[in-house]
Amino acid sequence: MRIDILTVVPELLDSPLSHSIVGRARKNGLVEIYVHNIRKYGLGPRLSVDDYSYGGDAGMVMMIEPVEKMIEELKTEREYDEVIYMSPDGEVLDQGISNELSLKENIIILCGHYKGIDHRIREHLITREISVGDYVVSGGEIPAALLTDSIVRLVPGVLSDETSALSDCFQDGLLSPPIYTRPADYKGWKVPEVLLSGNPKLIQAWQDEQALERTRKLRPHLLDRYDAAPENKK
Repeated sequence: MRIDILTVVPELLDSPLSHSIVGRARKNGLVEIYVHNIRKYGLGPRLSVDDYSYGGDAGMVMMIEPVEKMIEELKTEREYDEVIYMSPDGEVLDQGISNELSLKENIIILCGHYKGIDHRIREHLITREISVGDYVVSGGEIPAALLTDSIVRLVPGVLSDETSALSDCFQDGLLSPPIYTRPADYKGWKVPEVLLSGNPKLIQAWQDEQALERTRKLRPHLLDRYDAAPENKK
């Protein structure tokens, strides 16, 4: 898999893409991630990438020309499955989207900045818009790092135990059950006895019950989708 991230502040992506699981995946050649500075195609002596908006609204807007030239340069080298724009009004990222994108081969992620991007970029160059929530941050770099992390960890071979991703929150439509490690008793705070029983059937039943209860309490809206799934219908 290859992910190309387009930004005007590449430094913001240095750390999250160079360490931990994503960093190891890159080092081991399981995924290629390239961060491109859109200022390569900036205009004028200052390599400008933004300008005032038509209509007089406050805030600067990323211009179409530098973005279009960067995307077209990449497209001359390979075909891309998606050109994604990180946008507060895009479809909200969930595990299903991450699962889907992890099966792609080449992806471009465009990070907006300032007030946003010229809408013609969205109309003519973008194939998909993704949001990380109903709020606004200073730019698309942190959302792009979140999306990249959620995708990369699903690529085969990235996690040392590939079954780990299958038990993550949301993979089966529910939150995960509580998890514990040693010691079994810390200051009187004890691990549930069932987890110490060594009985896989009892443990699985307890985990299923806890997953449903936590979802009902913390994310009740997920239960409608869970109950509608064919494998969960009684």
